[in-house]
Amino acid sequence: MKGLNIALAVVAGALAGATVGMLFAPKKGADTRSDIKKFLCRKGVCLHKKELDDIVDEIADEIQ
Repeated sequence: MKGLNIALAVVAGALAGATVGMLFAPKKGADTRSDIKKFLCRKGVCLHKKELDDIVDEIADEIQ
């Protein structure tokens, strides 16, 4: 069970790191959000625009 928790933590950390990296990439915000939405949909997490905007705003607040 401990190994599973470590594996999940690594995956969650990688996803969070990728998200933060995309947020600071030199692209327009709309393009970045679109890229995040497409990435998450390919991984099976399809979100509506409002849900995605809420998540991105929450992450941005946590970073600052």
